[in-house]
Amino acid sequence: MKLDKLAKNIMDKQKKNIALMGHMGSGKSVLGKLISKQLNFNHVDSDKLIEKKSNKTINEIFQTKGESYFRLIEENVILETIYQKKLVLSLGGGSILSPKIRKALKGNFLTVFLDVDFAILSKRLIKSKRRPLINDTNIEEKIKELDAIRRKFYLLADITLKNHLTITDALAEFRKKYIEFYEKYNSN
Repeated sequence: MKLDKLAKNIMDKQKKNIALMGHMGSGKSVLGKLISKQLNFNHVDSDKLIEKKSNKTINEIFQTKGESYFRLIEENVILETIYQKKLVLSLGGGSILSPKIRKALKGNFLTVFLDVDFAILSKRLIKSKRRPLINDTNIEEKIKELDAIRRKFYLLADITLKNHLTITDALAEFRKKYIEFYEKYNSN
């Protein structure tokens, strides 16, 4: 399903980038690629940028340098993207913990929280081997633990999508919520 001309025209007028946030497995990368294609924006996945910049996988960074070092690289990589134009940014799940990132997002991005039920996230992540925070742990319990820390920041997003739908439905829901956000924003 294509984003219609109204949504594209609104985005062109706003000239705001889009940042997708949420837990691992929430669909940020998949939906981000689709939105960027529909709007003719560039798509950037912050985890892919980190791997490219460090020449290591996320798992390798966690294993050799630890999570604190990873978060520092993550912050630097994301802050380097904020002045790009026509960008859809898929954020790592924990990136929102950085006050610098939150501040940069607020001024430069339309933020979208992909909210997914814990049980659905667990099913999506059960076979994942490239996510260091859930290796050798009860995935659903770990997601709940992370949610207790992160949700208050996720809920600051401009738009919240319940992403338990098909990707086509999620894209349609994004379009609808985006138009609603724009109309509400301009009526104030």
